[in-house]
Amino acid sequence: MNSSAVHRLRLVSAPEGLSWILLIICTVLKYSTSFNAVPVLGPIHGTLFILYVVFWIQSWQTQKWDRKRGILLFVLSVVPFGGIYTEQTLAKEERGELEPAVA
Repeated sequence: MNSSAVHRLRLVSAPEGLSWILLIICTVLKYSTSFNAVPVLGPIHGTLFILYVVFWIQSWQTQKWDRKRGILLFVLSVVPFGGIYTEQTLAKEERGELEPAVA
């Protein structure tokens, strides 16, 4: 697999997943303490999520993934730790340790 779109998706997926987890933690802290980092972390996560979606669409088009693969990678973007799993899987595919999933 040698696609710059997939490489960009891989690079943004782990930070997006981490920001999602941090946003959940900050939301809990916002309502249980006086600490409120949501106004700062929210836009950061939003930007990373938008980048993820853009790169996901580009990757799906360039790699011609089947519907199951494409939907799975989108669902992983909204599941805690899903972005981290996506990054690890795509990194292994880039290194040739896994067969790339194509249609």
